[in-house]
Amino acid sequence: MKNIKKLLLVFLAVLMMAVPAVACNGNNHSGKVSVTDMLGRTITLDEPATRIVALTAADCEILYALGCGEAVVGRGAYCDYPAEVMDVPAVESGYETNIEQIIALKPQLVAMATMAQTEEQVQQLEAAGIQVVISNAQDIEGVYTAITMFGDLMGKQKEAKKLVDSMKNTFKKVGKGGEGKTIYFEVSPLQWGLWTAGEGTFMDEVATMMGLTNIFHDVQGWAEVSEEQVIQKNPDYILTITMYYGEGPMPEEEIMSRAGWGNITAVKNKAILDLPNNELSRPGPRLADGATMLHDFITK
Repeated sequence: MKNIKKLLLVFLAVLMMAVPAVACNGNNHSGKVSVTDMLGRTITLDEPATRIVALTAADCEILYALGCGEAVVGRGAYCDYPAEVMDVPAVESGYETNIEQIIALKPQLVAMATMAQTEEQVQQLEAAGIQVVISNAQDIEGVYTAITMFGDLMGKQKEAKKLVDSMKNTFKKVGKGGEGKTIYFEVSPLQWGLWTAGEGTFMDEVATMMGLTNIFHDVQGWAEVSEEQVIQKNPDYILTITMYYGEGPMPEEEIMSRAGWGNITAVKNKAILDLPNNELSRPGPRLADGATMLHDFITK
């Protein structure tokens, strides 16, 4: 019996040695990969990527959600979720991107976003033999496209489809509840000048999905607004994404204490929700989480 067990162990060990090591906890695709990125550029790899530098926070979140955290060998400075990404070496990104830092990490692939990077940076990386993929999600449908794109690049098509399906199911569940009500999104607090989210933002898209009316739907993108405008529009709900640094009043308390805001319906009803962790502002999988939090808040 002992000899049989020994033979079995040897056989299993041989089988394990015969299986090539792969990234992302086991790819479900091998061989050449070719995708079109979100700028229409063709990206071709001999096999799914096992080493990637992600310069944008949303792309980091997507990669980890696909189970590819161990393939992320470098991150942009603003990549902060999930918590384990903070253990990954940070590189300078945006207009100050340090190409030498990235090359030193020996990635096969670098993920960039259109807003923060330059064409020259792309050319420098490609000249060093590193492929560059561009993400550019401007709406929820674009997030699905980005997830599918990274699923193809990392050999995680099944996981990508599962993630997209999960998000779609969540959005279906929260697709009502705010009919006839209005909401104000505060993305910058009063002390720094009020800024809000208008048409073309994820917040506005999620609000519309729920039947809520964004009081600043008539402005495009991120826009500066005045206290007088907010007071005059009198929202039923206020959602703030202001960070709290452990001192002074909480964001909800600060809003409720503002002079002249006492007659706003949201203030009178204490209907103020703080989502400080980019759940509704970052084009990644947690948009579904943020939508659920907002839905639960307006229907409680």
